[in-house]
Amino acid sequence: MSEHREERRRERRVSVAEAAELLGISKDAVRMRIRRGTLRSERAGGRVHVWVDTDQGADQNADRPGATYELVEELRDRVHFLEGQLEQANERDRENRRIVAALTSRIPELEAPQEQRDAPETVEQEQGRT
Repeated sequence: MSEHREERRRERRVSVAEAAELLGISKDAVRMRIRRGTLRSERAGGRVHVWVDTDQGADQNADRPGATYELVEELRDRVHFLEGQLEQANERDRENRRIVAALTSRIPELEAPQEQRDAPETVEQEQGRT
């Protein structure tokens, strides 16, 4: 139990932005670590707070054993996220192209007739015909 208390004393509760700065990573990377469960977090008052080891900083992060693996994992997460964003954008583009093609195929249907009807030019002329 004392080991658990010792661990708690070294940890500090910070915002996502502060955690990103302390860890030397982006806010998105912090969020991905929260989703993966590699960073402990909690929600309070509509905000997400992260528990960060106070001994862990941007300079010390690179010297830690396994730091390279974590950086590679972070980059993989970013690539995966960006691939998802790209796929969503491609899907939107396909849908927009489909809509544009459907609308342009209807243009001939929507064009005004070429010949004019025999319509009276003024209201008086129309009243005179009745």
